[in-house]
Amino acid sequence: MSRIGLTCAACHTGRFTYQGTEFLVDGGPAITDLGKFRTALGLSMAFTRFVPYRFDRFAERVIGANPSEVEKTQLLAQLDKVLAQGKGLSDLDAIVAPQSVVEGYGRLDALNRIGNEVFAIDLKTPENYAATSAPVHFPRIWDASWFDWVQYNSSIEQPMVRNAGEAMGVSAMLNLTSPAGGLYNSGIEIMNLDRIEKSLAGKQPNASTGFTGLKSPQWPSELPPIDTKLAAQGEALYGEHCQACHLPPMNSAAFWTSDRWSLPSNRKEEHYPGERYLHVTEVPISKIGTDPAQAQDMLDRKVTVPRELGIASDNFGPALGEVTEKTIKHWYDSQTPPVTPEKREELNGYRENGIQAPLAYKARPLNGIWATPPYLHNGSVPNLYALLSPVSERPMKFYLGNREYDPDNAGYRTDKLEGGFELDTRIRGNTNTGHEFNNGKDGVIGRLLTPEERRALVEFLKTM
Repeated sequence: MSRIGLTCAACHTGRFTYQGTEFLVDGGPAITDLGKFRTALGLSMAFTRFVPYRFDRFAERVIGANPSEVEKTQLLAQLDKVLAQGKGLSDLDAIVAPQSVVEGYGRLDALNRIGNEVFAIDLKTPENYAATSAPVHFPRIWDASWFDWVQYNSSIEQPMVRNAGEAMGVSAMLNLTSPAGGLYNSGIEIMNLDRIEKSLAGKQPNASTGFTGLKSPQWPSELPPIDTKLAAQGEALYGEHCQACHLPPMNSAAFWTSDRWSLPSNRKEEHYPGERYLHVTEVPISKIGTDPAQAQDMLDRKVTVPRELGIASDNFGPALGEVTEKTIKHWYDSQTPPVTPEKREELNGYRENGIQAPLAYKARPLNGIWATPPYLHNGSVPNLYALLSPVSERPMKFYLGNREYDPDNAGYRTDKLEGGFELDTRIRGNTNTGHEFNNGKDGVIGRLLTPEERRALVEFLKTM
């Protein structure tokens, strides 16, 4: 049967409102709750199955007017199959629920969910189903095509592996169990992934052109104007406290002349058509002090994989990288004629299938940061002002799901919301510690900022 499903935009399109005006942020973090969406979809399908008039209406819309009883019976069998699959997922979720962390609006344990889809569902091995223990805030994706490593913990190097893996995670069909059907045969649209990636990336960025693909948003004129005097004070504070990790502002010459623009290590110049990639600093968790769950749980997860798949490791990250690479290679080999080595290099983004699991999180450039609340990799801090404040002044609990923007603090409103999600930062996976400006050592990256300095720095970040 045919399927419809989610695309990149489901998680990477931001949206906020301000006093009745709605803003769309292409490539920004969504504030959706995919868990609630899946539950609602399952309920809707169940009602369609068991309420007669609803099924009849469904049949007419799928098959056409006046469907025969045979056609309706066949459609009903398909619907029953999908409902059974949903019930199976629900049962697996119930088993791991004691170890899972509720994701809520704007967050998803993306890597563990991809792993569950591949190693538990596609592989038909329920024991590989893991808890969603490390929710992360949907990342913004502008500029990411030019980073040397992506994901919050810098775990994936190659664009095609990253994109194909995400397609697998949102249920692109993949054969891992039937040799007769061609192991690693899949429904992944490789050429579409390449078109998407090239559209997002644009041409090699430089000082004269900047980034030519998907660009970060500028502070809209419909929001209260930026205080330029205060922002100038914040610029000096940014240089003092932020740019060592996050690089100088993108509109400065220093950004484009940074020595972090380079070829990936151990690569030959002739393999790369004049392209340079931005090395994004990886800050050890022992220094940054933020919640360790995402990095630690990826490092610790093991999977059971049958020998016939030819996977060398039972460590989750390398195993997922191998499955994805073999799936891509199967597609390359199965084309008529097979994809040439040169074209494969191009489709792979001229990068190898590097997989790692450092106990660290990357510090990317901060262009467009004002449009990406909530903050830290797990979305545990609601706005930029709170992020610049000591942990003791950050809210212990707050609501996610409200789209109304708070321009003073650069974040969403977080007051109690009917149907919203209350994020409790005392839970592992949700903790809001680290990346702290304070007087101390653990997780402290700079001196205590006065409230006035925090306001100035927020004002400058609005200009980026």
